[in-house]
Amino acid sequence: MGKDFYKILGVAKDASDADIKKAYRKLARQHHPDTNSGNAESEKKFKDISEAYSVLSDPDERQQYDAIRAMGGGARFAPGGAGGGAGAAGFEDLFGGLFTGGGGGGRQPGGYGAPGGIPPEFADLFGGGYGGGQPFQRGPQKGADRTASTTISFAGSIRGTTIGLREPDGEVIDVRIPAGIKDGQKVRVRGKGQYGPAGNGDLMVAVSVKPHPFYVRDGENLRIHVPVSFAEAALGGDIEVPTIDGDKVKVRVPAGTPSGRTLRVKDRGVKHASSTGDLLVTIDVAVPRRLSKEAEEAVKAFAAATAGEDIRADLAAKARL
Repeated sequence: MGKDFYKILGVAKDASDADIKKAYRKLARQHHPDTNSGNAESEKKFKDISEAYSVLSDPDERQQYDAIRAMGGGARFAPGGAGGGAGAAGFEDLFGGLFTGGGGGGRQPGGYGAPGGIPPEFADLFGGGYGGGQPFQRGPQKGADRTASTTISFAGSIRGTTIGLREPDGEVIDVRIPAGIKDGQKVRVRGKGQYGPAGNGDLMVAVSVKPHPFYVRDGENLRIHVPVSFAEAALGGDIEVPTIDGDKVKVRVPAGTPSGRTLRVKDRGVKHASSTGDLLVTIDVAVPRRLSKEAEEAVKAFAAATAGEDIRADLAAKARL
């Protein structure tokens, strides 16, 4: 009764079951023999926290423990749990058999025996097994993967970037986002998952990409809309368009290009180590809102010169059901 199990686990006396389990998980991982080989102090602490959890995780034994402490430790009780006997036994008998395989009416060491006194609900945390009320051993297991999510800029998705994810304990994990990643893809950060005796699991980071006001990704290609004047569309000519690399490229607009036609610029899309997409330029013929007097006269002259052409001649045929 000289041990304060609440203090050993670092929780309050009115701590919830979830708080007790969380505290045990953290301390067991920290002091487990697999990660502290030859450290006698950690081994003792591991046994202490396992003792504490074995009692505080059991509602009946926790109630009796609290009652005995309230009475100054003078009372005795018959502990419950697996193998519980009918005769009276002190806490010293219960705890004396937890790690040595000795007697006492409490839980037998097999119940928490795989591995190193781990309760069955935490056996997978350290690669141990538990089944049928009897302990068994299996090979060391790798820790479970964890998941996280992040949002990056469109430029970061094209060129690649590095972001920092902050853990609850303040640790910052650097995550390298490769160039060309797509919205919704995941990045694996090895060794940053749950602890395991055969190695830590991985951290899986789901990446969301913010949309860009100008570029739209289409597979490995990039799409843009570029306005051209009526004269440029009708007569043809060269125009300059921006690229994702920050420079400009010349694009030839063929004479008579209609609004909505898409022109292809090779190898100006999303770049990967083995391939590069294209830049797809969609032409939008711009109509001026205001015309100078000279421009208005020129448009009227053009209309008169093309009055005999019916650009909607085949519209009725297309509309037939």
